[in-house]
Amino acid sequence: MKTFKIVALHIYENKKATNIPLEDGLIINKENEDGVWIIEAFIEKQYIEHFQKRFDHEEKFEIRVIITHAANDPAPLTVKVHTIQVLDDHISVLFEGRLSKRRNEYPEILLDDLIKEGLSGDQLLEEFRKRMKRK
Repeated sequence: MKTFKIVALHIYENKKATNIPLEDGLIINKENEDGVWIIEAFIEKQYIEHFQKRFDHEEKFEIRVIITHAANDPAPLTVKVHTIQVLDDHISVLFEGRLSKRRNEYPEILLDDLIKEGLSGDQLLEEFRKRMKRK
């Protein structure tokens, strides 16, 4: 098994990314035949609804995690919520899943979001470059 620190977590729905601010997180590659990964996200309790309904319905969904350094490309995973543990003002969400699409859709999603924010021309290009660097 290999363990890595997670520096960012995004939920993807309808080609739109929702950033879930992390207090801490890790991802474990179980290195088994099934290609299973375990992800633990330690986040503020206010985000519990994002995960509780998925847990209750045993729903599979797409997330992206950035591993180790903010400059790394997001790793796409299809996951299910395995457990949710409430800890004072935070929750620990344990996901189990597999790597999904290999193609990185992040630039397309980011560009779409920026256009929806009303950016165009040089302003669009500048903001796109800035956000790509910090992703």
